[in-house]
Amino acid sequence: MINLVWLIPVLPLIGFLIIGLYGKKLSKNLVGVIACGTVLAAFIISAGLFFESLAAGAKPVTINLFSWIYAGNLNIPFSFLIDPLSIVFLLIITGVGFLIHLYSIGYMHDDEGFSRFFAYLNLFIFFMLLLVMGSNYLIMFVGWEGVGLCSYLLIGFWFKNTAYNNAARKAFVMNRIGDLGFLLGIILIYITFGSISYSEVFHSARGFASDQSVMTVITLLLFVGAIGKSAQIPLYTWLPDAMAGPTPVSALIHAATMVTAGIYMIARSNILFTLAPFTMEVVACVGIVTALFAATIGLAQNDIKKVLAYSTVSQLGYMFLALGLGYFTGAVFHVATHAFFKALLFLGAGSVIHAMSGEQDIRRMGGLKKALPITFFTFAVGTLAISGIPPFAGFFSKDEILAHAFAASPLLWFLGLLGSVMTAFYMFRLFYLTFFRDFRGTEKQKHHLHESPKTMTIPLMVLAGLSVVGGFMGVPESLGGGHALKAFLAPVFADSEMRSLPTELSAGTEYGLMAFAVIILVSVILFARNLYLNRAQLPAEEGEEITPLHKVVYNKYYVDEIYENVITKPINWISEQVYKVIDLRIVDSLVNFVGKTVNWSSATLRYIQAGNIGFYIFAMVLSIILILFLKSL
Repeated sequence: MINLVWLIPVLPLIGFLIIGLYGKKLSKNLVGVIACGTVLAAFIISAGLFFESLAAGAKPVTINLFSWIYAGNLNIPFSFLIDPLSIVFLLIITGVGFLIHLYSIGYMHDDEGFSRFFAYLNLFIFFMLLLVMGSNYLIMFVGWEGVGLCSYLLIGFWFKNTAYNNAARKAFVMNRIGDLGFLLGIILIYITFGSISYSEVFHSARGFASDQSVMTVITLLLFVGAIGKSAQIPLYTWLPDAMAGPTPVSALIHAATMVTAGIYMIARSNILFTLAPFTMEVVACVGIVTALFAATIGLAQNDIKKVLAYSTVSQLGYMFLALGLGYFTGAVFHVATHAFFKALLFLGAGSVIHAMSGEQDIRRMGGLKKALPITFFTFAVGTLAISGIPPFAGFFSKDEILAHAFAASPLLWFLGLLGSVMTAFYMFRLFYLTFFRDFRGTEKQKHHLHESPKTMTIPLMVLAGLSVVGGFMGVPESLGGGHALKAFLAPVFADSEMRSLPTELSAGTEYGLMAFAVIILVSVILFARNLYLNRAQLPAEEGEEITPLHKVVYNKYYVDEIYENVITKPINWISEQVYKVIDLRIVDSLVNFVGKTVNWSSATLRYIQAGNIGFYIFAMVLSIILILFLKSL
């Protein structure tokens, strides 16, 4: 399989080219087969690589394809690095990506942009694969920018809606802010190490002493890039607005792949980050603050996709918390389990929206349990998984992060547990309001209710299965497991985790933390059940009075408004003044002066072109005398 590695990104690219060039001439069925088939083939090759890597002892392999950039001392080959970390992400991207492609056949079947949508999806998969397969930071950056472009195209897919275009533009601009930090970090890496290839940079970095200022600056710049791509405070506001795109886009880009690019980049650069303790503290603090902040916003949202969007931001915060603690394996573990249950939840939400004729407000739903039995069951699995209830996938990955947080600081553990409690509450609030009690929509919607087609329900069932069993790849030793994922990723993270992780907890302490967390979570779920089922409480309608605190949280702490008034409007005002003063009065005046001078001089000089031969001879003689005079000086 190692000889077929180049096909993994090339297959989705071929799918993009075929569908992009000939999509309008092909039937929808053929477009779906090409789009899904190329991603499935990439997944099969990735799975083959996984088994080969297990047999070979998970040794990293670098595959040089061709010489890419060669200038002076700069030599950057176009090559791929296949190691346990890249293989895990390949399996997530192609596996979950295939299921979302399959789901999209049913979800987008009646859309006029069907072929264009699948072309964009395949292009996105290509760039994401490039991002995780590259053996140097430049190839990663190409994939990084590529997924940003595809995100813009997919968020604004329904471009006839101005609000959707604005959301796409917002995502693009906010990502560019982070990308500038990432680019500066790459430049500083080259200046410091003389290379941007992972093998050379990491080998040289091992000779650096911990806490050197240059390493702190490099990692902080890289982290700025991760903040933008992975939607952390303060560059998180683009992600909830990105729900403007079709629901499969939310599942693919904003749950399973693109937003985890920042996690991958830091995990890949683990050696650099462990040499910068200050940066690690910053990463952990930003992660836990983002997790709590986004969770509080999720408590008050009524749009089914917005709740899941803020949940994504919150879960990404837990991944950054793990990275900041030096537990890189735990961050990747949560990336994997989150890909399963969050893709499931988004696709389940899409199934609900499909049945509700486009309605996304959970106050207009209710009673969908009978009409959508498969969606109900799979959504319940996803809700239990994200809430951290054993034995679902989210329990194992989140519990490990909380355990390492407790070992580092009981305060971090408490804050992390508080975020988990809020997650459980708003997810079961969403679940109960959507599927239980009486239907609150219109009669037309009620008659339209039906389960989604098999192309949509089969991916839901597969993802539900993964959300149940996915956590068992990381069963900790305290529960009798060997943590297969940790063993597989050991060649990538062992040195860094040995250097940065605090002392491990005793089995008794870990049991106590698990039990306490589960009891609290179950209590919160029962509280939500009592509130929204037994007492039948509903969220306030528009215009109804709510408490000042609820209003602030419902309006997302007015962060968008603050950005608008503190950043956007001042920049727009400055731009307008620069336009009026510099552009119109100085630049335009200078250009107009040059033009008027040419016109005046032309109009004046044309009078000496009278056709008088005597004048021409006089001018020639005068010119010769002037030349001789100047030459003699």
